[in-house]
Amino acid sequence: MAPETLPHSRASSGDGSLLERMLEDLPDPREVAQQAVAERASQVLRPAGAFERLDQVAAWLAGWQRTPEPTVERPAVLVFAADHGVAAEGVSAYPADVTAAMVAAVDSGVATVTAVARQVGAVVRCDDVGVGMPTGNIRTHDAMSADEFDAAVNAGVLAVDRAVTEDQADLLVLGELGIGNTTAAAALCGLLFADDAMSSDEVAARWTGPGTGVQAGALDHKRAVVRDVLDRVGSVAPLEALRRAGGRELAAIAGAVLAARHRSIPVILDGFIGTAAAAPLALAAPGSLDHCIAGHCSAEPGHQELLRKLGLEPLVRLDLRLGEGTGALVAVPIVQIAAAAVTDVATFAEWGLA
Repeated sequence: MAPETLPHSRASSGDGSLLERMLEDLPDPREVAQQAVAERASQVLRPAGAFERLDQVAAWLAGWQRTPEPTVERPAVLVFAADHGVAAEGVSAYPADVTAAMVAAVDSGVATVTAVARQVGAVVRCDDVGVGMPTGNIRTHDAMSADEFDAAVNAGVLAVDRAVTEDQADLLVLGELGIGNTTAAAALCGLLFADDAMSSDEVAARWTGPGTGVQAGALDHKRAVVRDVLDRVGSVAPLEALRRAGGRELAAIAGAVLAARHRSIPVILDGFIGTAAAAPLALAAPGSLDHCIAGHCSAEPGHQELLRKLGLEPLVRLDLRLGEGTGALVAVPIVQIAAAAVTDVATFAEWGLA
């Protein structure tokens, strides 16, 4: 799926942020590995095109792993957790202290993400990048200062470094925890994809969904909060939108995405929040998400719209809406199967049928 024509990348905010520096000189995939896998896929023992989408995934994996024999043996899940000042506006069905409780559940191995990870053989690392230290209430204040933003981005970079050096990760799943973060994600998307033909109320309605389950009047209130963020921030550069309306865990995910790119590690994006965190990178530097694939399309209304705008076709559609990296984890076996279905299947020539 080709990306929709994205808004022209706005001028840099000029603050020389860590993300801006990381967007320079991004490495490309190894084309010879991609081509080798694509060529082999066209010759294995099945009708031409029978596994077309999976063959494309295998070639994508080969290019970023830089090998004609791609495989996923050591997937790692990086979950970033943080609190949001906007939670004080009553935008979630749960209180803010649930974030800390969920971090404890992940650390204890009893969360959904850890249960799913065990089934697919993935390591889970949970990074506290701001629990107990909420961002500014984005309805009235910027989420982070420039220094706070860089620190959160750097936390994502360091998490990738650990996953690679300590876990030898060959595929990354990026997840998040943070009560209030669907509000931040909706506001961020509204800023990134502002439509001059729409009012801020209409933009907020397009991007704001139930999140943890708010409905009726509570959902109307949440949309009003997002509208106020849009009106307050106005038109800014993509990375500046992330700083002013996002959250520390979103900034950490953005940092992790680019750190993975510089290490040539393929990434599976999770749901609405994780994809929203990566979206400013695509607008600031087209092609910067080429090493990423969408694991799933969640039930959050804005996620499908966001995937369409970024040109990302999800591997599964199960109407999940949890976060934590769980939807992306569900897609890990599909990526593993895609690789094996090329590298482990004989070609017609190898089987004497050429």
